[in-house]
Amino acid sequence: MSYSFMRVMLMFDLPVQTKKQRRVYSNFRKDLIKKGYIMLQFSVYVKLLNNRDSAVQHIHVIKKNLPQEGQVRILMLTEKQYARMEVVLGGKSRQEKIITIDPFMLV
Repeated sequence: MSYSFMRVMLMFDLPVQTKKQRRVYSNFRKDLIKKGYIMLQFSVYVKLLNNRDSAVQHIHVIKKNLPQEGQVRILMLTEKQYARMEVVLGGKSRQEKIITIDPFMLV
């Protein structure tokens, strides 16, 4: 088993026209946060995992609890690939600045 860190990036677009749809959206978002995701941008969340095996297992859990409507996309990246992401407008969020390549060290 490899111990290289992986990032799971989850992007979603859920309908929010009705009260029920807004509740589903809110519950889905809150569940992601409980599972350790941080918001990268609106409706784009990322989570750092220990290795590929845990990332695959985590994605399997997410797939079991998807909303009935909307679109959800999941992307699995190595920490090296994630680190090469460029911010071309704006800047890194406060949460992004805290999360480093060493998940046990806070900046």
